[in-house]
Amino acid sequence: MITDRERAAFEAGIKLGALYHQFVGTPIARETAAAVETAIEQAVGLQPYVTNITVRLNREMMVSNRFGYSELAGKMFDAAITTEVGTTVCRARLHLEDDYPMMEIVEFHETPRDTDH
Repeated sequence: MITDRERAAFEAGIKLGALYHQFVGTPIARETAAAVETAIEQAVGLQPYVTNITVRLNREMMVSNRFGYSELAGKMFDAAITTEVGTTVCRARLHLEDDYPMMEIVEFHETPRDTDH
């Protein structure tokens, strides 16, 4: 039997992994970064168990090519996601650590059960 804690961690990890691999290579420019951040948040936020997501892209790493845009790289991501399964809330993130885009669980906590029913 899989616990709510295990499932919440799995859901957070799989969504961050999908976010990373789905959007790396997307054409981007500093002028369009905010729209891309919002689009990623809205797309990932539709998925089951996601209760919150924020995505920030490092604009300093966006160096335009001769056509006026850059390509989104994994190192540009700073993302935080919250998933909730049953009474377990999991917060995880994707961020640059030692020049590598790392994914990690930040914390777990339990929400109180509704005992009014």
